[in-house]
Amino acid sequence: MAYTVIWYGRKGIIDKVTFDAEKAAKDHAIAMFQTRKGDDGVVSVEVRKDSGAVVFSHAEN
Repeated sequence: MAYTVIWYGRKGIIDKVTFDAEKAAKDHAIAMFQTRKGDDGVVSVEVRKDSGAVVFSHAEN
């Protein structure tokens, strides 16, 4: 099953990255959040299954 990390900015989706494992997707989202926030203006991130169900999300003001 694939998991997609979706990066959101104030105006919508900035980027999507696909992973084969849920743990790898979550770890990537957590590790990269502060960097992407500073570099790309990311305000939130989600990890979704192929079915569209959200398995992880994080946001900061």
